[in-house]
Parts: sequence; structure tokens; C-alpha cells
Amino acid sequence: MIIATIIGMAIVTMIPRFIPAFIMDKIQFRPWVNQWLNAIPFAALGALIFPGIMTVIPERPLIGLAGGAVAVVIALFNVNVIFAVLGAILTVFLITM
Repeated sequence: MIIATIIGMAIVTMIPRFIPAFIMDKIQFRPWVNQWLNAIPFAALGALIFPGIMTVIPERPLIGLAGGAVAVVIALFNVNVIFAVLGAILTVFLITM
């Protein structure tokens, strides 16, 4: 019974992942839908990162915001992501010294 449950759960989990992979090639979206879909990874990443920025030092959230602002400025110059992360870390380190 447990194996049948595991197999059933695997099938139910895989179906919603496989169907879009086969359908997406055949569907043409309007340009605004494509722009909206392209923004989803950045929005999700921002939603995941922002709470961490605010809690770098819980008593002083401005330090995390300063580090995040430096990372945003570096990223606007299309610099490698590693340098944006290093810039944010260096900023937080220098402010907390």
C-alpha cells in the first residue's frame, strides 16, 4: 500500500511539471505575457532575499538595506553577480566595523 501511495504521489507530482513542458512550445503568448513571465524569477528572488536583507542585524535594518542598495547599484552596471554579492558583503562589513 505504501509503495502504491509513493508511486501515485510521484505521478501526481510529475504530471503538472511535464504537461507545461510539452504545451509551451505550441502556445504563442502575447508580448506582455512574455514580459510578465520573464519578471517572475526576479520577483521571486527579490521576495526570497528581501527578508534576509532586513535581518542582517535585526536591531539595525538600515545596514542590510545599505548592502542591498550597493548590490543593486553594482548590478545596474551589468557587473558579474559575484561582484554584486561581494560589494554588498564588503559594505555590510565596513558599516559594522
